[in-house]
Amino acid sequence: MYEAEVNNGIESIETLPLDIRRRFAEFRNRIAARTVLPWGEHCTECVWPTCYTTCELYSPRPDGACRQFVDGVVRLDHKEGLNPYVAKIRFKQWAKLWTVGNLNLQPFSKAARQEKFNIAVGAIGRNAPLPSSIKPRVLQKINYLRRVSAENAHATREFPDCFLLECFNPNPRTIALTFTMRLRGQKEARPFQSLISVTPGYTRAKIAFSDISRAIDTGQPFEVEIVPNDCENTVLYFGLMDFVKERSEDGYGSESELATKQFKCIVWDLDNTLWDGILIEDGLEKIRVRQGVVNVIKQTDQRGILHSIASKNNHDDAMNILRLCGIDDYFLYPQIKWQPKSQSIAEIAQLLNIGVESIAFIDDQEFEREEVKAALRHVAVIDSAEYATIPDRPECRVPITEEGKRRRLLYREQHRRQAALESFNGDYVGFLRECHIEVVMRPLDVTNLKRVYELAQRTNQMNFSGNRYQEAELAEIMTSPNLETYVIDCNDRFGHYGIVGFAVVDTRTPCLLDLMFSCRVQGKRVEHAVLSFLLKRFVSGKGHDFYANYRKTTKNAPSGKVFEEARFESVAESEGVSSLVFRRGCEILDDQLVSMTVQAGN
Repeated sequence: MYEAEVNNGIESIETLPLDIRRRFAEFRNRIAARTVLPWGEHCTECVWPTCYTTCELYSPRPDGACRQFVDGVVRLDHKEGLNPYVAKIRFKQWAKLWTVGNLNLQPFSKAARQEKFNIAVGAIGRNAPLPSSIKPRVLQKINYLRRVSAENAHATREFPDCFLLECFNPNPRTIALTFTMRLRGQKEARPFQSLISVTPGYTRAKIAFSDISRAIDTGQPFEVEIVPNDCENTVLYFGLMDFVKERSEDGYGSESELATKQFKCIVWDLDNTLWDGILIEDGLEKIRVRQGVVNVIKQTDQRGILHSIASKNNHDDAMNILRLCGIDDYFLYPQIKWQPKSQSIAEIAQLLNIGVESIAFIDDQEFEREEVKAALRHVAVIDSAEYATIPDRPECRVPITEEGKRRRLLYREQHRRQAALESFNGDYVGFLRECHIEVVMRPLDVTNLKRVYELAQRTNQMNFSGNRYQEAELAEIMTSPNLETYVIDCNDRFGHYGIVGFAVVDTRTPCLLDLMFSCRVQGKRVEHAVLSFLLKRFVSGKGHDFYANYRKTTKNAPSGKVFEEARFESVAESEGVSSLVFRRGCEILDDQLVSMTVQAGN
């Protein structure tokens, strides 16, 4: 659901390629229930309403809010789609998709009716013959009521399976989307983050609800943002973006229909299947991996089909063989333990967040195959003697794409990310260390001046001077012999954030005249790392006291605590600006959570 009252662009779904239209429709029968989140265009630096009066880049919509999508949301009606329309969006530099809500799952048909109702209400609000002084307030009210309704909706007892995002990327390069979810109004708390890689063509990305619920309390109202990285003036097409509950395995249709579904994962037995011999009887020395099986695994892996293991064996001994043969990395969540193989397969399906009907199980023993058939009747069971036929089966006949080649690696990245989160048990500092945050600082020059200008216009929560530089003023600063400038670029394993900060130091005092950051890096301790670098440069390196100017506001006060934490002292105040000092001889704190690189100018 989107802000239909301020978006009237409509294009035909026929403008999209036929195969893409089919991809947006093919998952329709798999969804039993979904949320209907009220998505809207937003700014990564928005501090409504003050930013409307301070930001030169403010571009008003009909309701007075800031236009962040070049053409608004352009609707392409798609009656057969998983969502009843596809949203075409051309992003500005600071744009993001943003929503609030609650986990209120609705039956798929009811959700579709609510989408249609939202479009109708939007059209009425847009076209109502109201005075120009009243109409913006009416449109604001529609938007407000929609968001309040989503926040106040009671969370249903049944949990979703995942957050599902559909996207068509018509561009020739992969675009990274940073997905962030946090409790409503708790920006300081640790959010859940995940990186979604949108390769050229159609992408259907799933973020397991179990991963999200381990990081935040999903029983409370939340907010979600989706930020494209390095995506200015780029068009993307979005289908469904909601939490979904997939149909139970009995709801997918007849067994003949299931037989033609694509395999998402092939689960292999080990003894006399993946290798010749029985490990616990023959020992490591006599085991020989079947190269033909390895070739099948590699061939289907290139098509985006995942692989795992269900074997009754000693885990460490079996994995050692796979490592020695260089194929251990092909198997996701291997279940090598002394339990029924149907139980192992069910655990693999849960960990991969896929249905068991999309799994094939390969085993040489009839007993094991029949046990799986009895417990999981929708799993395709195959005799290991037929392994060579697997790539030619209809369920495996999928084209080789870049998206498919990367599928296993994306699962590995998500697994490592979640393992890192779980291993710290609430230790946020430890979690940040595993984020591998990297900062590159370079001088202000003609290549980045416009970006810094936009940053100065946008930042509020982490703008410690309050300055709103014009481009001409920045050009003067750039050429001043007494000023050192630092343009701050940041990335971590969740995405590349681009230019996120700017600092100006008067080298004669020395004094930090300006320090500002995008709120996208808030809570990542980037500001601490930059201050530590500057203190080392001017205090440790040159033996000076180091001063800083800080104009405290209600917006930047929480972030301004960084000066106190870095051991700055207040020595004077004039016209709302505090003069702070870090005395030489004081210990410079550096938690070494951020990797710093300083580059010379062009």
